[in-house]
Amino acid sequence: AHDSTGQPVEAVRHYTRALELGLTGLRRRRAVIQLASSLRNLGRPDRSVELLTEERSLPAERLDADELALSPAVDAFLALALADTGRDREAASLALGALAPLLPRYNRSLAHYARDLLKARHGS
Repeated sequence: AHDSTGQPVEAVRHYTRALELGLTGLRRRRAVIQLASSLRNLGRPDRSVELLTEERSLPAERLDADELALSPAVDAFLALALADTGRDREAASLALGALAPLLPRYNRSLAHYARDLLKARHGS
């Protein structure tokens, strides 16, 4: 509610507290995404990247179906945070990689190109 009413500082306080108190499941994943988004909006994209990178690294077998359904949201908000930190190629790669499975055609090509964005930058 605080995010929706233009009070992101207050929202961050509540998200952080809920997570510290041991929020679990779908509500935890939503809180992490929303906390990261609020932090990004408050000019702390580096912290947003940290939170979402950690969230993205959770093994799929630890998540239920509802939590897994939010994986594209994790990727989308991480892409925004990466772009805000000047990591545009990583952001584009992540966003395109998340989009690839949704396409009726060209999914493999797009997924390959998304990976190539990172290879071209790192020379691997």
